[in-house]
Amino acid sequence: MPKLGSRKLYYLLKDQLSILNVGRDKLFRILRANHMRIQPKKGYHSTTDSHHRFRKHKNLVSTLEIERPESARVSDITYVGTRMNPSYLALITAAYSKENSRL
Repeated sequence: MPKLGSRKLYYLLKDQLSILNVGRDKLFRILRANHMRIQPKKGYHSTTDSHHRFRKHKNLVSTLEIERPESARVSDITYVGTRMNPSYLALITAAYSKENSRL
């Protein structure tokens, strides 16, 4: 079975493997040595296209020395939806607070 994971394979073959003195870790090493481990799917998809034809704004806050609250705000937009239900999340935070923004 091409999509059977190593843990499930070990569980199914546990009785036969114990006769051969092959434990879970040894089975994993054997499968890895023979390139039989399943490569995990990428858990994300890239949504940022920094090479677009539209104008990109410069980061004006990176050179500022922020000394008091409410003197500067930073924002970001990120994609949180699915292809069937596209959604975007816009965040605006105070740049003074070290906990909320990491510049």
